[in-house]
Amino acid sequence: MKLPAKVYLIDTNVILRYLLGDHAEFSPKAESFMLDVSEGTKKAEIMDVVIVECIYVMERYYRIPKSEIVGKLNGILNFSGIVNPGKSEVLEALLKYEDSNIDIVDCILAAYSSNSKIVISFDKDLEKLKAIREPL
Repeated sequence: MKLPAKVYLIDTNVILRYLLGDHAEFSPKAESFMLDVSEGTKKAEIMDVVIVECIYVMERYYRIPKSEIVGKLNGILNFSGIVNPGKSEVLEALLKYEDSNIDIVDCILAAYSSNSKIVISFDKDLEKLKAIREPL
């Protein structure tokens, strides 16, 4: 019996060290790992919560412009080794986030919404994002 391929769950700090190159010890290690992911020699998943945390840290702490954040995360999500089951929804959420003043969590909810996944919220921003929703 063949064992399933190993998939790495990438933490926020690895992505930040890779993108920012700001740590003498950790950034080169992150860059080496991410190079393997970009080439597809390693498989990895970036969970939605990690995307949210990356955006929060880059926006609030590092003051990186929204369009630059989206471009960087878009690039990583398109690495050949990224195997996110909801990759298209996360990419859609990043576009919604870039084109609005609405927080990333609402953009992710809207991107995942469908006729079979209906968002329940009091938040009016979800209407602007054209989420499939029902008010309470």
